[in-house]
Amino acid sequence: MLGSTSAFALMAITIRFASATIPTTEVAFFRNFFGLLALLPILLRSSGGGLPRTRNLGRYLVRTLVGLGSMLCAFWAIGHLPLSQAISLSYAAPLFATIAAVLWLGEVVRIRRWMAVSAGFVGVLVILRPGVAFSAAMLVPVIGALLGAVVAIQMKQLSKLDPPDTIVFYTYLLWVPLSLIPALFQWVWPSPTVWLWLVATGVLGTLGQWLWTRALRLGEVSALQPISFVQLPIVVVFAWWLFGEVIDLWTLIGAAIVFGANGYIAHREAVLARRAATQRPAQAAKPSE
Repeated sequence: MLGSTSAFALMAITIRFASATIPTTEVAFFRNFFGLLALLPILLRSSGGGLPRTRNLGRYLVRTLVGLGSMLCAFWAIGHLPLSQAISLSYAAPLFATIAAVLWLGEVVRIRRWMAVSAGFVGVLVILRPGVAFSAAMLVPVIGALLGAVVAIQMKQLSKLDPPDTIVFYTYLLWVPLSLIPALFQWVWPSPTVWLWLVATGVLGTLGQWLWTRALRLGEVSALQPISFVQLPIVVVFAWWLFGEVIDLWTLIGAAIVFGANGYIAHREAVLARRAATQRPAQAAKPSE
């Protein structure tokens, strides 16, 4: 999980460098294109030479369209807002995902998790500071987080139909042509140095996702979630070193509130999952007693 978090943090830095000379849509396209190239050898090795198959192509199309919207918002924020602010606001996604799980999947969320969600949105407001330092541009990563929450719910549904490698493969396979369409309208040929940043963006993004899925197989979400927050200090250090950015106190306070809320939500979900897992064998044993 630490490797995944570090890869995503470094990807944010490469996105910032690339966004200085080419549009966000083009950065997104090359992130997906080079990401797919990096993914193919991994998939071919794990599948014994064949590519995954699916019967749910329509679902993947919807998932990739929503995911592309989330990606464009996140990449634009990384390229145009202070990095610490852009990354902190992106962590609103699990808060939106909790609400979406109730509305979309009918999951039951009790008072303690609702309180954590409410606290998390207070943290978002602390970062945004409406009426004080607010700008419309700050809503872009929030919209990206909202779309990211929808993607999380779609991923949860797809995971019941296809294995993880299939989900990742078809997501990238559709992302490449879909992200190329808006990029063509703003196309700027990258310089040799920018090509390096774009290749790094794709490879780091794929590496981060691959390590993330493996981490979730090995450990519990409640233990892994706090590690993902290491992304912010890594980004802050690089933003200070490379771009002269200094993290705003209100962003730091708001991020701490959001991270605390996300950590508690992950903890409660893990506790409830363990409880459900222990109850199922007991319920299954009752008829034979």
